[in-house]
Amino acid sequence: MRAPEFWGGTGSGLMPWLLSPIASLYEAATARRMARPGWQAPVPVICCGIATAGGAGKTTVALDLGQRLANRGVAVHFLLRGYGGRLKGPVRVDPAQHDSQAVGDEALLLAADRPAWISADRGAGARAAVAAGAQTILMDDGLQNPTLLKDLSLLIVDGNFGFGNNRIIPAGPLRESVAAAAARCRAAVIIGEDETNAAALLPPRLPVLRAHLRPGPEAELLAGQPVHAFCGIANPKKFFATLAEAGAVLAGRTAFADHYPFDAGDMRDILAEAESLRAIPVTTRKDFVRIPPAFRSRVTVVTVRLEWEDTAAIEALLDPLAQRVPIPA
Repeated sequence: MRAPEFWGGTGSGLMPWLLSPIASLYEAATARRMARPGWQAPVPVICCGIATAGGAGKTTVALDLGQRLANRGVAVHFLLRGYGGRLKGPVRVDPAQHDSQAVGDEALLLAADRPAWISADRGAGARAAVAAGAQTILMDDGLQNPTLLKDLSLLIVDGNFGFGNNRIIPAGPLRESVAAAAARCRAAVIIGEDETNAAALLPPRLPVLRAHLRPGPEAELLAGQPVHAFCGIANPKKFFATLAEAGAVLAGRTAFADHYPFDAGDMRDILAEAESLRAIPVTTRKDFVRIPPAFRSRVTVVTVRLEWEDTAAIEALLDPLAQRVPIPA
């Protein structure tokens, strides 16, 4: 889906007002669901969660934390719902066997890095991961899923979008109130410049960590080159800005709905447009796994990495959890 324009507004206007009764029901249902007891895993559980619908950079944060824990010798397994995929799990993701239609695009990205599980019931997924040797479970999303207790939850915020109009679905993008989400988190992570002053909506006691998305090493090859950028992510502007930061010349750009399933017709149109612009077709790593295999060799992928303003702050949050993990001699 593509988010309605009024989700990013001020919260005033006719549509948010008309939808507010449904939003109240949605918020109450979420609160009732979150009151249910969850399973306490025998290993640390970390959740990279969000308060809004759509992405905010949580997968990038999960990959970063996974590497930091792996650097300490911890066997990390990722756990997520598998949004956009048909499988409900629990199932361990196998990139050689599964595609994005089966497990979702985010699951494929995570599984390329280290073991990843999809499960609509996160508690069941965690049990499977622990049985397979997970020493820490790292959740991509799941802050509003009560079936698994978390030891450390981080509220990931897109600095460009913030909390939108600060209203609950469908009147706005929030899955629950900012206060309710923040109450279950140890810290917030704002990615990029805080353009909407989202930090002001967070509880004063909640630590706020800052991070930025930086282009991956392959972006250097695009400096000064004309590119036709296309993507189907929650905030396409972030990808376009990343390319501009790398020095690429944006000859064309096309934004699709989040998790858009590219087909052969889409790709022929994209490649034809790139050819007419004499530009290199470029997309994100997340979009690349949703491109039909026959077209992938003709598309350039630009990755991103996370750069923390205060690396010590995120390491300090991980320290007590890593110390709970028995590391073999």
